[in-house]
Amino acid sequence: METYESIREWKDENITTFLDDTVSLNDFHDLVMHKVMGIAKCKMKSESPPCDFTWFITGSGGRFEQGVISDQDHGIVYAISNEENDEYFKKLGEELSYGLNITGYPYCQGNIMSSNPIWCKSFQDWHTQLREWMENESWENIRYLKIFFDARVLYGKLGYIHRLKYFIYQYQLQSPNLFHRFIANVMHVKNVIGPFGQILVEQHGVYQGCVNLKYAAFLPYVNSVRLLSIKEGIYENSTLTRMNTLIRQSGYEKLLHNCEKNFADLLNYRLSLFRAETYTDTHYLNIEKLSKEERKGIKRIIKDGKRLHDEVIAFTLSK
Repeated sequence: METYESIREWKDENITTFLDDTVSLNDFHDLVMHKVMGIAKCKMKSESPPCDFTWFITGSGGRFEQGVISDQDHGIVYAISNEENDEYFKKLGEELSYGLNITGYPYCQGNIMSSNPIWCKSFQDWHTQLREWMENESWENIRYLKIFFDARVLYGKLGYIHRLKYFIYQYQLQSPNLFHRFIANVMHVKNVIGPFGQILVEQHGVYQGCVNLKYAAFLPYVNSVRLLSIKEGIYENSTLTRMNTLIRQSGYEKLLHNCEKNFADLLNYRLSLFRAETYTDTHYLNIEKLSKEERKGIKRIIKDGKRLHDEVIAFTLSK
């Protein structure tokens, strides 16, 4: 019988065979998490869930952009709230978080996990919570809405997530101030290109000579394209798919010029960090170990990402 420990062993032995591209790697992560769900359900007292539900992942997993090591970002939506259902999914959420941690997905430091009641609710309670987040418009609530917009169904009923995203889209159409709060939440981006065009690397510590790809490169693309997707009601999850959908719409082809290639290259750069030992390690690229051409390429990606971010902010504020 499979255990979380045996899944971890199998995962560690096989993951290096799925590093040819990001799609293969993320398919592998999905397979591992499905195995965790199978064990978690078996550990519940009930033979089967008491009602329909969705287990979704978000963050890089929701966008199908996980690296070799990924932390947890997930939640549950279930059909109806009552005492039996609430208790079942509370325990299932706790078991899933525990199982994922054992199999090599560290607990989320921000507590975006099914074990957190905020991220494990009935459909109606999720609807109410999303409305509260949109009405309150605090920085944290806007962050939660952004996280939810990257949700992807991993297991269970498909329709809940789409309906809840549609609710966010419809609400922001009627509330321009909410969309401006989305813009303000991603207004700032770390600039790592110096005045003479050099990449500004970490000067001290264990990551000396490295650049943090997450903040310097990934987030400018991810945040900009998500912002446009919220504006246009695009429910696809991956940044590349969102870009492709936006480019087919009027007015975005020039704005997103070269961005698909840049982001695909960026994902490939992260695959080169497969020897990372911790989740944090997967964010850092040692610039000094790159060839001249590779340094030129990563500099182009970073500069274009900053350009995209600044132009998207200006574009959305003008609308």
